[in-house]
Amino acid sequence: MSHPDEQKDLTAEAIKQKEERAKQAMQAYIALEDVIAQIKDLPTISTVAQELMSHLDDEQCSLETICEKVSLDQSLAAKTLRLANSSYYGANSKVVTIQQAVSMLGITNVKNLIRLTIIAEHFQGEVCAGFDFKSFWRHSVATAICAELISRHLHMKHDFAFTAGLLHDIGRLVLVTRFPKEYEAVLNYQKQNDCPLLNAERAILNTDHVIAGFILAMHWQFSDAIQDAIRGHHQPDEPGLNSIASIIHVANSIVHGLDLTQSTNANNDMVPDICQSAWDSLALAEADYHAIFKETSLRFEGIDQIV
Repeated sequence: MSHPDEQKDLTAEAIKQKEERAKQAMQAYIALEDVIAQIKDLPTISTVAQELMSHLDDEQCSLETICEKVSLDQSLAAKTLRLANSSYYGANSKVVTIQQAVSMLGITNVKNLIRLTIIAEHFQGEVCAGFDFKSFWRHSVATAICAELISRHLHMKHDFAFTAGLLHDIGRLVLVTRFPKEYEAVLNYQKQNDCPLLNAERAILNTDHVIAGFILAMHWQFSDAIQDAIRGHHQPDEPGLNSIASIIHVANSIVHGLDLTQSTNANNDMVPDICQSAWDSLALAEADYHAIFKETSLRFEGIDQIV
């Protein structure tokens, strides 16, 4: 008669073997060279857009400058007017000029709309079954808001943190839009094994969204700090990373915990483990975090119509 511990070991081994067989059946390894090639095929961000993104990270950027930039882009101008005339803002009369729209929305909301538009327009591809783009953008925007609030409490540059938070998961867009069938296998594996997305990506693709995002950030010549935020948002304790990586790492976990994405996939809001050194480095008090939780939720409600 076998010992209970031996039976437990046999059961664990059987489960492990079953998971391994499932993984092998689904594997869709992506060579790093293929990821790089696909990124090089993506349209580069224009000089005008790069200049605009830089202006957005300047807290002294004037209302007049924003109006001028928005007016030069037909798509962006239309979205700005549509948002200003939405039910959320409840204008007494129809908003017809960019100047009126920007004044009503506020410079922060318009900056956020510009950021979203610039990035979203560069990712068109086949539909990946199981991937919820709306949920993805909701999470990205909520993380950006949370990161900005954390940076305010730390007396750091606010807009810069927002951009870093918005872009932290951009590698997922690369994988989803350029390798949709392979990423579908990732989502299926995650669902079957109830595991973090990063683990599923590595198991099925032999790469992950952190690597893809970092390569894209270098290709599009994002600042070193933004590159660090993307590269370190899951492992902020890697040597030499800018402190923004810790802010984005903590903001990402907070937003998962607040469950703001309204995703149909429960695994999307699985709260990732927080790196203790990153948490300690922020040195925020409990009252600070309560304020950040509350304001993140409130501000997200206001910006949600942009997504």
